[in-house]
Amino acid sequence: MAIITDLVGRITQANLVHILSTVFLAWIFLRFVQWFLPWLATQAPSQFRLRLLPLMPVLQLLIVGVAIAHILPLLIDPTPENILAVSGGIAITLSFAFQDYVSSLVAGIVVVYERPFRVGDWVNIDGAYGEITAVGFRAVEMVTPDDTVVLIPHKKLWDSIIYNDNNGNREHLCVADFYLHPEHDAEVVRQKLHEVALTSPYLQLNRPVVVIVLEKPWGTHYRLKAYPIDGRDQFKFTTDMTVRGKAALANLGVKPAIVPAMAAS
Repeated sequence: MAIITDLVGRITQANLVHILSTVFLAWIFLRFVQWFLPWLATQAPSQFRLRLLPLMPVLQLLIVGVAIAHILPLLIDPTPENILAVSGGIAITLSFAFQDYVSSLVAGIVVVYERPFRVGDWVNIDGAYGEITAVGFRAVEMVTPDDTVVLIPHKKLWDSIIYNDNNGNREHLCVADFYLHPEHDAEVVRQKLHEVALTSPYLQLNRPVVVIVLEKPWGTHYRLKAYPIDGRDQFKFTTDMTVRGKAALANLGVKPAIVPAMAAS
C-alpha cells in the first residue's frame, strides 16, 4: 500500500511533459522505423533487402525498452524492493486481464530471438501463404499473392507448423508441373524442359536446374525445379516456365495426360 501511495505521489510530482514527450518520441521513432526500413529495402540492391528488413522488430523492441527505462525512474523510487514489487503487481495484473495479449507478446519476443522467419520471407503458417511484411509486438503481418493482408497473432506460432520457402535468401525454389501422355521420348522432353528453364529471364544462373520425372498410372509427371533471381518474382518465373514449357512440348508433338481427379499429387 505504501508503494502504491508513493507511486501516486511521484506521478503527480513528476514532470508529466517529460513523460508524455518521451512516449510521443518513442511513437514517432516506431512509425519512422516502420516506414524507413521498407523504403530503404526497396531502394537498396536486392541482395541487401533481406538483411535490412529483419532489423525492424529488433529496433522496435529496442525503442520501447529505452522508453520504459527512461520513464520508469520518474514513476517509482528505483530501489530493488520497489522495482520487484511493482513488476510483480504489473505481471499479475497483466496475466489475468490481458492473458492472450501477453501470450502473443512473449511469443513475439521468442520469434525475434529464434527467427523462424524474417521480414521478406515467404512462409506458410496455418494454411496462410505469403510474404512477411512486418513483425509487430502482438502479431505478424503477411501479404498473400492475392494482395490480401493477413494478421497472425504470435501466440498462434506456439503450436503451428511454419514452412519457410526462402529462409532469409533472395531466391527460393519454384516448381512447374507438366502431366504428359506416357507415349513419348522422356529424354527429349527432359532436355527440352531443362532448356526452357535455362532461357528464362528470371532464372538465377548460380543455382541448379533440375527436372524430376515420375511415372504414374495415368501418364508421366514432370517437375521442373529452378530458382528465380528474386523470390518476389516466383509467380512470374513459374508462369514463364509453364507457358513456354507447354509451347515447347506442343512443338514436340507430345500429348497431355488425362489426369484423373485427385491423382495429380
